[in-house]
Amino acid sequence: MPAKTEEQKKMFALEIIERLKKEYPDADCTLDYDEAWKLLVSVRLAAQCTDARVNVVVEKLYEKYPDVDALAAATPEEIEEIVKPCGLGKSKARDISACMRILRDTYGGKVPDDFDLLLKLPGVGRKSANLIMGDVFGKPAIVTDTHCIRLTNRMGLVDGIKEPKKVEMALWKIIPPQEGNEFCHRLVYHGRAVCTARTMPYCEKCCLTDICEKNGV
Repeated sequence: MPAKTEEQKKMFALEIIERLKKEYPDADCTLDYDEAWKLLVSVRLAAQCTDARVNVVVEKLYEKYPDVDALAAATPEEIEEIVKPCGLGKSKARDISACMRILRDTYGGKVPDDFDLLLKLPGVGRKSANLIMGDVFGKPAIVTDTHCIRLTNRMGLVDGIKEPKKVEMALWKIIPPQEGNEFCHRLVYHGRAVCTARTMPYCEKCCLTDICEKNGV
């Protein structure tokens, strides 16, 4: 099968977006938060940890440290004591501590709404910055987590690209900016329920089975 042109991929992407919208109309971020700084904390804790576990652990963290100032005043060791069930406790606690201090001292306790400024915060990479931009500030965003990378390769939206930034750049070319954030959330839902990583994908119940290029490969 000849490779799709960029224009063909754009049309293909629109079809996938519409089908996933019907399948997962209410898909949103699976990390619990009610303030921007809390999403910043949660997304750091979510590295190599399930969102469900993070949601449990942060309840205890926010009980003890209910705002940016309180968390910024805590030592990394105090934070680690609470967040260690998420794994990589030492490095995560160190990043969270440093990040909250910068928010307190530089941004008046607020999370900056600028992608490049977010990237300068400790422990914040492109995936986290895109999540914040899309979910908190409603700006165009593409979150290339493991589900996004796996599914877009299987579907044929990207061609054998595994590096997150390269996948992101490829998707920016074919996904309408206003659709990117919710599209990535729907990929998470679809990746967990149907197009799974640890078992064979459940192609027989997939809403994309007739158009997916890999179809189970």
